[in-house]
Amino acid sequence: MARYTGPKTRIARKFGEPIFGPDKHLERKNFPPGQHGMNKKRKKNSEYGVQLREKQKVKYTYGMLERQFRNTFEKASRSKGVTGEVLLQLLESRLDNVVYRLSVAPTRASARQLVSHRHITVNGTVVNVPSYQLKPGDIIGVREKSKSLETIVDSLSTRKYTKLSWLEWDETQMAGKFMNVPERTDIPEDIKEQLIVELYSK
Repeated sequence: MARYTGPKTRIARKFGEPIFGPDKHLERKNFPPGQHGMNKKRKKNSEYGVQLREKQKVKYTYGMLERQFRNTFEKASRSKGVTGEVLLQLLESRLDNVVYRLSVAPTRASARQLVSHRHITVNGTVVNVPSYQLKPGDIIGVREKSKSLETIVDSLSTRKYTKLSWLEWDETQMAGKFMNVPERTDIPEDIKEQLIVELYSK
């Protein structure tokens, strides 16, 4: 399964946001990477450059490469509703993202790994496809044998579940419920999805 495996702090510094989760190195060096850092004079971005930057930020945030991201966009553009909003709803409905949102994993990358290694169930059945699209009513749980896994225990004890209107978490069962597809206002990511729509519309 292809995914970005390069230096994460460098990418976060490029966008000036902790897109891979909390990053103490980003807090120390909150300026662009490169030899000259803060002193480098940067050219004003063109309209295309701004749109491309936003698309790259979303791809890195959700851990996707170009082909998979474009396929998701095309699916969104064929669906009813505002394309940009539908795109974010599809990304938020991915199994790996929901595992991360439920605090079962500390990052989306580790959530993807938990799914791939068969530690996560959907409606009682093991699902090992990170891009699996959840439907309202689906129950996302930790496989019985995996409930004592150090990564999961540590994440649940340190991250703590941040309540979202479209997700429910049962601590005793170590399971969550995908209540409904989130509205745009419920998605906390700082994303200007219209820029991505404009980029792909060219």
